[in-house]
Amino acid sequence: MVYRLSDLARVAGATLRGNGDKEIQGVAPLSRAGEREIAYCAASRYRAQISNCRAGALIVTAEDAEGLEHDILICADPRVAFARVANALCPVPVVTPGRHPSAVIAADSEIDPGASIGPCAVIETGAVIGAGASIGAGAFVGARTRVGARTRIEARVVIMHDCVIGEDCAISPGAVIGGEGFGYVRESDGHWLKVPQLGRVVIGNRVDIGANTTVDRGALGDTVIADGVKLDNLIQIAHNVKVGSDTAMAGCVGVAGSAVIGSRCLIAGGAGIMGHITIGDDVEVTAMSFLKNSVEGPGRFSSSLPATNADVWAKNVGRFRHIDELARRLRRAERAIKQLLSGGKP
Repeated sequence: MVYRLSDLARVAGATLRGNGDKEIQGVAPLSRAGEREIAYCAASRYRAQISNCRAGALIVTAEDAEGLEHDILICADPRVAFARVANALCPVPVVTPGRHPSAVIAADSEIDPGASIGPCAVIETGAVIGAGASIGAGAFVGARTRVGARTRIEARVVIMHDCVIGEDCAISPGAVIGGEGFGYVRESDGHWLKVPQLGRVVIGNRVDIGANTTVDRGALGDTVIADGVKLDNLIQIAHNVKVGSDTAMAGCVGVAGSAVIGSRCLIAGGAGIMGHITIGDDVEVTAMSFLKNSVEGPGRFSSSLPATNADVWAKNVGRFRHIDELARRLRRAERAIKQLLSGGKP
């Protein structure tokens, strides 16, 4: 796509300074951008790179715009403006309606004429595929599952039976939606007895799910992913979890069964969420943290210790063993000090 810079300014919600008729056809980082590309300066610490930048235009804050001779778009948040510009210049490919001859499609499924079904895709009985939806090569859509309009199901995605996927979603290759939840009970002889997982996965609109992420179906009720949720690659969402609208999770997060996560939360990479707890709205959990108890939002929560020198770590681990003893000694010392200050004997 090719846009005039003045048009991109409107798309970005930015103020133009320079040649509005200049044509821009792509985006690139500061270090590689050419004269027909636009780049952005995310923070003042990157401003030094601008002196050697050959970009046709830049997206910067008002503070970083001072003294620049480039054609620029000035805005409060260059990351947001750049994302808007990038979406305009690099739109998602238009879906070409049709069914590949190798696709296996149940006769009683309902597929909108505007949908695209790729090579070797499987659509089972009673499934419904909405207008403009795309089912990629080798993808599987189970019986009675509904896929909303304009949703993109990429190659090798598996969506099991009776799931609901909303509109304008994007599910990346290898994701599994509606697999069996990890439900077992131990019998008296020590063997494990499987508990049937009879619920569904219900996914709202505008949800993105990364590659090889798994969202398990509910045991009795449903696993629910609300509108606008963004899940990175390699995330595990267990059975009966509820995730509120516009929450985002980075790679390798694990959420145990029946956890409830509020809206607009940020769960950083590698974090673990205990089952059967509730996380309020606007909560941030930092990378590699383990959240064991329910918390109210808003707030920022961290746990775990970063890696350090092995000898230092070994000494600290040794000290950890004595924390309870030290706490008791401290309480005794506090009581003694209070007694001395009050004129009594320790």
